[in-house]
Amino acid sequence: MDQPKIYAILTNNTSTTQEVVEKLLQQKPIEELLELNTLHGLLFSRSEIDRYMEEEERHDIKILTKDKPQSLKTMSSGEQKKALLHHLLQKNPDFLILINPYDNLDVATQASLKEQLCKIGASRILIQLVSRLDDILPITTDFLKLDADILKTYESPEMFWQENQSAPVIFEGSIPPPLEKLVSEHAELVIMKKVSVSFDGRQVLQNIDWTIKQGEFWQLMGPNGSGKSTILSMITGDSHKGYGQDLTLFGQRKGSGESVWDLKQKIGYYTPAITDKFKGYHSLENMVISGLHDSVGLYVQPTDIEKNLAHQWLQLLSLYDKREDYFRDLSAGDKRLVMVARAMVKHPPLLILDEPTAGLDDANAALFVALVNKIAVESDSAIVFVSHRTEPGLTPKYLYTLNPRPEGSIGKESAF
Repeated sequence: MDQPKIYAILTNNTSTTQEVVEKLLQQKPIEELLELNTLHGLLFSRSEIDRYMEEEERHDIKILTKDKPQSLKTMSSGEQKKALLHHLLQKNPDFLILINPYDNLDVATQASLKEQLCKIGASRILIQLVSRLDDILPITTDFLKLDADILKTYESPEMFWQENQSAPVIFEGSIPPPLEKLVSEHAELVIMKKVSVSFDGRQVLQNIDWTIKQGEFWQLMGPNGSGKSTILSMITGDSHKGYGQDLTLFGQRKGSGESVWDLKQKIGYYTPAITDKFKGYHSLENMVISGLHDSVGLYVQPTDIEKNLAHQWLQLLSLYDKREDYFRDLSAGDKRLVMVARAMVKHPPLLILDEPTAGLDDANAALFVALVNKIAVESDSAIVFVSHRTEPGLTPKYLYTLNPRPEGSIGKESAF
């Protein structure tokens, strides 16, 4: 049997991905992919998992997990994707459409899924729609790029790879200084000693020792379910699990009467889910200023000094000309740059970035990484960058890795 074609379609944050997928599934002709017009395909994507999850909950039935004790909702991202892939293959489609299949997966699960897909690709057509070059399968035979609604083909793999390498990103200008510096009187911002956490009898963290000092740049990594979110929630004060632990935040022992509000004043925090809270008609100028007031939207009259500071940040991000545009109308990449400016506008002692590049294409991820590197160099803020992916160009100085074990994850520090 001849090797089936394996297509890679590189997408970006302007790509009309849904339109292409619908045409393929409905057997509507796409000029660049006419050979697929009469074939039957199925979709492997996060949206499909969400659809099955909703259907299972609504009808109280099991579809993807009918042979398993667990419900789809209680599974990890990796287990959910494994269940979906098994279900799709049982239907024996002519081709599978894979949309960013490695999103939300830890490094080991990514490698396992990639190996499995390569085996499937030996006997079945695969169509990858991916926003990252690193995610393209090594067995790929045909390369395309979807820019907005334009699907471009390449005469050779070499031409594809050469054209789509990201150029280095350089931000002109300096990080704007804060209006009033938030100074931590203690060099050690976070001190964890022998911190152990369990949920419903299941040990998640075991004897975690981790100290974050002023100005340090950390990357926090670990498989799904290893406890990364638990650690972050204890630092931000959003979890009660910090009480009773040997945990000191900005010089104050947890549970000694500290104010959660005072704690949050010292932390800038961003995760892509926060972006969804800003659905109103907020201008870019007001979005940055709202970071000075820790509000979702701006409900006070900004001062000229505050406006000037916002303008400095927007000039740095090359978004000054859009200062009166609505945040909701920005591209995904530009939204995240503005959200980081909002988190950093006061120069908090600690900046936490939780999976901040998830879902971004290579170009926008490179832009985001360049901004974070610049903040690390030009500010006194300590940074904790949480990611499943080792981002090209990111320059953390230290790595804290969580390694799961039956008795709870243990932590390991290392330097880059």
